Amino acid sequence: MKIGVYLNAQHPAGDDPGRRLSEMVDQVRLIRQRGYDSIWSGEHHVTDGYHYFPLLSMLHRLAPEAEGLDIGTNIILLPLHNPIELAEIGAFLDVVSGGRFILGVGLGYREEEFAMYKVPMKERVSRLEEGVEVIRRLWTEDKVTFKGRHWSLDGVTIRPRPKQTPRPPIVIASQVEAGIKRAARIGDGWTSVPVTRIEGVAKEVAMFAAARAEAGLPPSKLMSRIYEVSCARDEETALRRAAPFLIEKYAAYASWGLPGLKMDKDQSPEVQLRGLAKSRFGVGTPEQVVEALVEQDKAGMTHVAMRMSWPGMSQDEILAGIDLVGREVLPEVRKRIGATT
Repeated sequence: MKIGVYLNAQHPAGDDPGRRLSEMVDQVRLIRQRGYDSIWSGEHHVTDGYHYFPLLSMLHRLAPEAEGLDIGTNIILLPLHNPIELAEIGAFLDVVSGGRFILGVGLGYREEEFAMYKVPMKERVSRLEEGVEVIRRLWTEDKVTFKGRHWSLDGVTIRPRPKQTPRPPIVIASQVEAGIKRAARIGDGWTSVPVTRIEGVAKEVAMFAAARAEAGLPPSKLMSRIYEVSCARDEETALRRAAPFLIEKYAAYASWGLPGLKMDKDQSPEVQLRGLAKSRFGVGTPEQVVEALVEQDKAGMTHVAMRMSWPGMSQDEILAGIDLVGREVLPEVRKRIGATT
């Protein structure tokens, strides 16, 4: 199992974006120094009260600082984008990163975003399926001809092609049965959301693997997820450090309509986080976080993107978490699961 860091690209509207970008650069440098495997980030649009860095532009900026690390999107909202443009930008990012790019895509679920892009939500699935096929073919074929419901290509070739042979992997996000089985059929891998409890993750992994086998496809080497982690010398500090920021983020998720979340605003952030984290997140001492990550490996995950920062969190606390996990958690996890970088 590889272990990386999911970078927070969302910040309060009043924050200086230049300062926050500079902080992200320093975070990536530390991530690389401490021996993590990857960096990841995601996208959203029109998030009132916050700004959200454009995903692919941000990753192009960070790639030079992330030499030797995998660089993944978790996730691009594929139905909102032109797949030809994504194929071109993704291919170039694979070149820039030395062949370390992983394309993670998903359906999206916020009506505001679909309205902004003038894309009907009822077309999400067909646009995702067509988009994956278009990108895959443009990354591996010349003079691509494609006639679909949404996209039509007549002898299209892109250059440069990706550095990876035959192309970067495409992983598809879902937390529902139909979506997991779709990911198994049309993707190279699958990525899960952070709200699923560990026992649910194991069931989803089994469902994904069974759908691959049923489709006559080989087992996937890429089953990933975002994983919330707050690590400190004692559990109370870990809870206190993350709670105000993580709970505000999850309250936003709930308001956006992400399924599987029930937030109790009458409780303190620390109490809410303690309940939300049970069997879901890695919150506590290095020893507790080691155990939590080992459980992810046992459940069948092959790549975990730890999110250790949330909107509004200070740089000192972000770096402290990255440093502690890198120094004390990663070596022990790798020893326990027999992994090497």
